[in-house]
Amino acid sequence: MKQFLLLFVFLLAECHTYSQVNLPADYLSKEFHKGRREAFRALMPANSAAVVFSYPKRIFSKGVSYSYHQNPDLYYLTGYKEPDAVLLIFKEMQGTGETYNEVLFVRERNALSETWSGRRLGVEGAKSKLGFTTAFNGKDFKDFEVNFKKFDKLIYDKMPTVEISSNGDDLYSLLEYFKAKAEIAKENDASIDLFTDITNSLREIKTPEEIELMRKTVKLSCIAHNEVMKAVGPDMSENEADGIHSYIHRFYGAEDEGYPPIVGAGANSCILHYGENNSTKIDNQLLLMDVGAEYHGYSADVTRTVPANGKFTEEQKAIYQLVFEAQEEIFKICKEGTPIQELNLKSKEVIAAGLIKLGIIVTPSDVDIYYPHGCSHFLGLDVHDKGNYKSKLKENMVITVEPGIYIPANSKCDKKWWNIGVRIEDDILIRKDSYENLSLESPRKWEEIEALAKQKSKLNEMKFPKI
Repeated sequence: MKQFLLLFVFLLAECHTYSQVNLPADYLSKEFHKGRREAFRALMPANSAAVVFSYPKRIFSKGVSYSYHQNPDLYYLTGYKEPDAVLLIFKEMQGTGETYNEVLFVRERNALSETWSGRRLGVEGAKSKLGFTTAFNGKDFKDFEVNFKKFDKLIYDKMPTVEISSNGDDLYSLLEYFKAKAEIAKENDASIDLFTDITNSLREIKTPEEIELMRKTVKLSCIAHNEVMKAVGPDMSENEADGIHSYIHRFYGAEDEGYPPIVGAGANSCILHYGENNSTKIDNQLLLMDVGAEYHGYSADVTRTVPANGKFTEEQKAIYQLVFEAQEEIFKICKEGTPIQELNLKSKEVIAAGLIKLGIIVTPSDVDIYYPHGCSHFLGLDVHDKGNYKSKLKENMVITVEPGIYIPANSKCDKKWWNIGVRIEDDILIRKDSYENLSLESPRKWEEIEALAKQKSKLNEMKFPKI
């Protein structure tokens, strides 16, 4: 029996020495991630060390975890997609003999675990696939010789909360090893602030490689929005519209959505972060769809608002056109040098004037009743990406422009406006003297939306058995 078990484990190990085939060819390269580590190191003060942990796994239900999502900062700096990892970056070279200025600790290869849960990169993969010269299994961090107390600055983010474990190589263990080595009883705000400053400065400006991925994720998100515009009808459910987005995203190779989709009709369109998406009939109402794909880690964030029956009512059109005009005015100042806060001020100004003209509000200060959110945020590895919001726009930033108006039932205005929620959101690449609308492929003008709604979608021809 012992010989059989040894043979079984050997065969498992052999099975998992093969690389996965038919993978996408447009992942970020190891050279990209190495360049990001070098850029991070350049911003570190003298005699400092940075520590970056993976995100924890999260429980979905008994015995089942959610699909794993890596800490975007760790992915940005390494390309590593698995849990239970930690990266060390040093400003200066460390050690004697074989010196190093970065170390990655990863999950150990385990044939049996990989049979159940998928392939692991392991130490050799971290070296060959990710380009690390110095890499170890997570359990080796415990005895790894590093004196964190000798550094003038220790740089790290807020530490993740994880469940207690004792297997010695999981995230909980890595965190405990670090706290013991650095003699940390309580997180240091200065360390967290410095980490935030560095990552904000790096991630707010996109490299050419990142921009290429963002073009893809935004474009395929636009195709999904367009397909729903053609397929939608009063009898469709919010969940079905949501599902069309998901299918189109997967068809083009997106791994997930960048955030929980918001697909709300009528009264639901007035809930800013509506997420149930469970109304069984859209009826003759506006459908607000805030849905963006995540492609190789990078998120789109596109919102379109469409009439389910293919034609705006006069009231719907008036609100829609006001949001559109606000967006157009914001676009005019989307260029390097514009203070980011000015975008929000401009959107409030335009929408306030329009709502007063329509008789919905009386004074400009009332605009926040029906437009309670900001107009822009950074976009990238996080849907609300890192960046310096008190600064000015810079070339190769990617931001959203998303004014909106939401008038729920029982609002203090004529009830003809009730349950109209409109948001138009586009993903904008900042240039020196102008901008590029990455989501231009999905129509924004009300006339173009109505024209697209007249087209038939292949999805309308799909028939399934009743249950």
